[in-house]
Amino acid sequence: MTAAPIYQENKIIEISPSASHPDYSKIGNYIFRNNTVISKEGAASVDIAVHDLKKKNIGIISIMTDWGTNTSGIIKDLITGLNDPNVKVVAHEEVMEGSDDYTPAITKLNEAGADVVICCGMYNLVAPVAKQYKNINPDISIVGFSNAYSQQLIQLGGQAVEGVCFPVIFFSESDDADVKAYVDEYKKVYGNSPSALTSQAYDSMGILLTAMKEAGTTDSEKVRDKLNEITYKGVTGNIKFDEQGDVDKQFNKVTIKDGKFVKMN
Repeated sequence: MTAAPIYQENKIIEISPSASHPDYSKIGNYIFRNNTVISKEGAASVDIAVHDLKKKNIGIISIMTDWGTNTSGIIKDLITGLNDPNVKVVAHEEVMEGSDDYTPAITKLNEAGADVVICCGMYNLVAPVAKQYKNINPDISIVGFSNAYSQQLIQLGGQAVEGVCFPVIFFSESDDADVKAYVDEYKKVYGNSPSALTSQAYDSMGILLTAMKEAGTTDSEKVRDKLNEITYKGVTGNIKFDEQGDVDKQFNKVTIKDGKFVKMN
């Protein structure tokens, strides 16, 4: 969001595979996002916690960044908006990203009676929180976001991340032939499965190259106009930018079972 006004002023197309702040794409008509607005993903995470896991006492742990602060605020608003007096946020703890010890925050969440914790952070937050929390309360349920959907989560968290849930747009175990071909090629090069954000970056490049090809030029204005017109079939689903430069995609609900990512029943 700091860079986007400079891109807009100089008519340089920006397609973010990860931006989720609601104001990002409003910066200008050269600014696109191949990711959902965080309120949509937040609603999916809350839905998992409340309706799939049947939890009532919500704890939130978030990293001290703009994203973490914004996302935790959205989660609180979404839970308030449920208008269910039995579902409430019992505690919220902010932590420094990259810390080795989250036990002070975890202790406060546990003492507040949280039966599920929504982690507003990437896999490098979710994995250590899961390890340290389950030392205190092995029955705690943990819900994350798509930025935690990565093989590194399983590698870092091991047995502790069993049962962690999150919504994802991209699911590497999909039966779709195009997705399987992409995952197979990715594994050959990098040795593990692609993450959701990696795959959204792949599709962001794909739709940009397709727009250039169909426009017959690399002229920014003409390519931008073509981006506004086309629908691109990517590995993360069909991409069609709306008038704001946003996309709308469906989420898969995923959990970790026996050390693997699987769709929730």
